[in-house]
Amino acid sequence: MLTNRVFMKKTRKGGIIKVVREHYLRDDIACGIARCGLCLMTDSRTTLDRVPEFSSTAFPGAHYLMLDTNVILYQIDLLESDAVRNVIVLSTVLDEVRHRSPAIFKRLRKILSDPGRKFFTFVNEHHKETYLGKGVGESANDRNDRMIRRAAVWYGKHIKEEDSGNKVRVVVLTDDAENRRKAKEDGLLVSSVADYVTSLSGHPELRDKVFSSEKWQDESKIIFPAHLTTTQIHEGIKKGELLQGAFFASRDNFLEGNVRVESIEEPVLIQGRLNLNRAVDGDVVAIKLLPKSEWKCPSGVVLVDEQAVDNEAVETADPEFKQEDGADRVPTATVVGIIKRKWRQYCGILAANPMASSTRHLFIASDRNIPRIRIETRQSAQLITQKIVVAIDYWPRHSKYPIGHFVRALGGIGEKDTENEVILLEHDVPHGSFSAEIQSQLPKLPWTVDPEEYRKRVDLRDITICSVDPPGCTDIDDALHARRLDNGNIEVGVHIADVTHFIKPGTPLDKEAGLRATTVYLVDKRIDMVPDVLSSNLCSLRGGEERLAFSCIWELDDGANIINTKFHKSVIKSKAALTYQEAQLIIDDPTQTNQTAQSLRLLNKLAKILKRRRIDNGALVLASPEIRFNIDSETHDPIDVVAKKLLDTNSMVEEFMLLANVSVAAKIQSEFPECAMLRRHPCPPDANFDPLKKAASYQGFQIDTSCGKNLATSLDLAVKPDNPYFNTLLRILATRCMMQAVYFISGTIQQQEYFHYGLASPIYTHFTSPIRRYADVIVHRLLAACIGADATYPALLDKQASSQLCNNLNYRNRMAQYAGRASVALHTHLFFRDRTEDEEGYILFVKKNAIQVIIPKYGLEGTIYVAGKNNEKLKKDGPSFVYNEETQTQSCGDVEFHAFDPITVRLSLDSTNVQHQRLVFELVTPFIEGFSVPPLDGGATNGAAAKRKGDEAVENAEKTIKKSKKEESKKKKK
Repeated sequence: MLTNRVFMKKTRKGGIIKVVREHYLRDDIACGIARCGLCLMTDSRTTLDRVPEFSSTAFPGAHYLMLDTNVILYQIDLLESDAVRNVIVLSTVLDEVRHRSPAIFKRLRKILSDPGRKFFTFVNEHHKETYLGKGVGESANDRNDRMIRRAAVWYGKHIKEEDSGNKVRVVVLTDDAENRRKAKEDGLLVSSVADYVTSLSGHPELRDKVFSSEKWQDESKIIFPAHLTTTQIHEGIKKGELLQGAFFASRDNFLEGNVRVESIEEPVLIQGRLNLNRAVDGDVVAIKLLPKSEWKCPSGVVLVDEQAVDNEAVETADPEFKQEDGADRVPTATVVGIIKRKWRQYCGILAANPMASSTRHLFIASDRNIPRIRIETRQSAQLITQKIVVAIDYWPRHSKYPIGHFVRALGGIGEKDTENEVILLEHDVPHGSFSAEIQSQLPKLPWTVDPEEYRKRVDLRDITICSVDPPGCTDIDDALHARRLDNGNIEVGVHIADVTHFIKPGTPLDKEAGLRATTVYLVDKRIDMVPDVLSSNLCSLRGGEERLAFSCIWELDDGANIINTKFHKSVIKSKAALTYQEAQLIIDDPTQTNQTAQSLRLLNKLAKILKRRRIDNGALVLASPEIRFNIDSETHDPIDVVAKKLLDTNSMVEEFMLLANVSVAAKIQSEFPECAMLRRHPCPPDANFDPLKKAASYQGFQIDTSCGKNLATSLDLAVKPDNPYFNTLLRILATRCMMQAVYFISGTIQQQEYFHYGLASPIYTHFTSPIRRYADVIVHRLLAACIGADATYPALLDKQASSQLCNNLNYRNRMAQYAGRASVALHTHLFFRDRTEDEEGYILFVKKNAIQVIIPKYGLEGTIYVAGKNNEKLKKDGPSFVYNEETQTQSCGDVEFHAFDPITVRLSLDSTNVQHQRLVFELVTPFIEGFSVPPLDGGATNGAAAKRKGDEAVENAEKTIKKSKKEESKKKKK
């Protein structure tokens, strides 16, 4: 059966054409109720319970729930609770959710796909009895509400016809008052979400999850100016009166942030609570530039604790932002409207209301960039010791903080599993287990190479190939070989795991890997991009096992010049899986002369030439503090932490991976100039280098940032013999001036923009780590198509689809980096939980109210406050510090603090704030009376540190004994 609608449509050229819209209807669409005698149901479909269980005082007896669109859009956190079951979702509602919020639609689909949740999709748009056409002058929303009521009426009749004794009914949930009124007129059972949840018994926790715009409605005092309407914002932007951009909160001051605007080179400053005007980190906002006379300079104040200024009276001027005369002011603006909210679920703790009877509390997010959130909960006694998840609902003008609702509890505060979960959630890392569908499609063990693959691939099993990786690495995705050819040249091969042999385009595994985008490495665990059977087994190039690979083979002369390059699929059998240390020992031991040693020495020799050539071409050698934890095998707690040491073998592997990536990039771009996936590193704006140039100039050095080569040369020359760490500090600062490297599709930008600034390479991509990066999977498919080893497919050559994929890859990579850093911070806190240590450090920045310090041994950064607001010592008649804006120094008496000065700092963990446990940095030397702390007794730090010093003494003694024994042995031989 069908309905049709005929209307006349005007064409672009002014003609009139007749358009017929046909809509097919059926009378055999199933209701979804288990064992319904009137409907045909397949066993594979989700079915509603024949007699659902709901204990509601408002609606006693068995009933199903039918939702309108806004209930799903605003109450998705409630619907994700396992307590909500037997729900009818109409196709009308499903389509509207899909169009209005793809993110909510994705969460809804996850619920619908779980048979245990009993969420049934009823295709009411194609059912003869439930379809309704749009009325004359009727809005789409009104028509959809009418469709929902019509479907509810049909279900009521259908249930009675199917079984006259069945007492099950349908309850429509809607927060639209007009829709509820009309539903009652139709004789339907209807309720608002809040009223329905309140009527439920046995699930009091659901009340906390309800979104309600009627909460906290006390508008007696307006705090913030009103936001402009969408129309006003669009008109303002069109006329050039307003600007738009993403708002980013400051990491050092929660009352400050900036907005990047395309038309202005430097970020626009937003300063003060009223100018922020309810913008939350990540929001896309509309801003209005202030007159130039009101421009300000960034405060230079470190203000990360809201308690320092936390009072309910919000003043028009924040005392923290007093401007110094003659300061370099920057464009400053105020937020006048929100274009797009980027709110998400936030992890944190509950700050319980001191009034025990109150249900209204403040939530403090783990992310310091997020303001406190007001929530209402009746579970405060249980939640006070838990890390919880909260969502923001809205932020009214009369409230100092946004209003939100409780979502779920994660676990006890301070428990490592809970804190790891917080890290993954806060950084939006997909970390659920792989679905049963994906698991069922994986290769079965034991696995062997298919004989057909030997015929299709180049057999390299007899070549001396080996891998070199960090200790404990199980996802070995690259291996190397080098051998001297008969013509005197050197053959070098980079062999990469052929992951695409196991991951075919469009499969559930491929889609999941594309969503995850990257493997995330935490200190004590790894969140794989692909299942373990691939990442740690079949795609891992383990020693002594046959594996499928994608090989890049060069013929080089002794000057590391490329004679020719070949790419092919291969079968390899690695002769050894070495660590960097093991490979270095083989290279350095002259008694080692086997083929593996010869291969490693050739590789090391060529790598040094390649590195020197890269640096001469302008590649940057930057630095970042990196540390490695030694983890207890039983408790999984950190027992020691050491700075990572780089060996020649680290650089050896890096150089050939870089060379492979460059070679593959050139190949795929030449074959697919419009759709090759490449990676670029944009040149930073000159303003980005201001902190680096200022810091160096105060030390008597000039940094030339006109190009990468000049920057590299300047950094090489900036050396202070009396401060060996000075050059490393400069390179750390240079790293922070850089832009983020990103993936892109070749046909979307001009070729001159392909340039990779850090590597000084005109073209670059990622090919060498397909186990842990999805970009490499795409590059493997492109390269395979280039050499005829595989065919293309539509999505691979679709520029728009590939560009959207790049956006996800860039986002996931950025979040993975942040998650890794957060994991290091967590384990650093665990390491210092019961210890205090005095360590050598260096001043990184001198601020108006603080000195920011870096500790090379641990790669830690911290703050020593020199203003009374944040330091209790200085509140009690402590010594007075004077800040010099021109030289950016702090002085106290005869002691002056400059950037890069060496100091001694005491490290300890402050656990008084359970939400933000923090490392406390206290000055030991240079000594300032009334401010510095005395050195720990005898230089020993605590029991653990003293033990470590004792262990070091024993180790040194053992080395001395071994050395003397060797010398005696040599004398005897002579």
